[in-house]
Amino acid sequence: MTGTLWVRNRQRVRRVNTVLLRRIIRSLLAETFKIASCELCFHLVASREISRVNETFLGHEGSTDVITFDHGDVASEPSSLRGEIFICLDDAVEQAQVFRTTWMEELVRYAIHGLLHLRGYDDLHPASRRAMKRVEGRLLRELKKRFPIAQLGRSR
Repeated sequence: MTGTLWVRNRQRVRRVNTVLLRRIIRSLLAETFKIASCELCFHLVASREISRVNETFLGHEGSTDVITFDHGDVASEPSSLRGEIFICLDDAVEQAQVFRTTWMEELVRYAIHGLLHLRGYDDLHPASRRAMKRVEGRLLRELKKRFPIAQLGRSR
């Protein structure tokens, strides 16, 4: 796979092993999605920043878990991705408690979710949301077998 993948940690909610997160994302891109080329930036942010992005660009109030901006064209470039994915660590911590999982697993789930949006999935309607959640769950289970996701909570 060629191109650029940035993981920018702009939050202080939790320490994140960005090197491991980048490895996980690269694996998804190359092996799962068969992406040949990418220009992606994952922004790890706190609720204040994602709320600002949410209101400024989407016209929605408040925090959310993931916001994806697609800067490419899946139809004309199916093996290429270009975009930005904002992931809120505050939401990952909160949702992990609700769903009795870890914030590290939620972080990976959010990365998967953003990439699925870039691949053309949407979650606007109940049926498409259920389909997207099934794919998220399957991919997360596969990644948990291959990567030490719990170590995302440790700095390098």
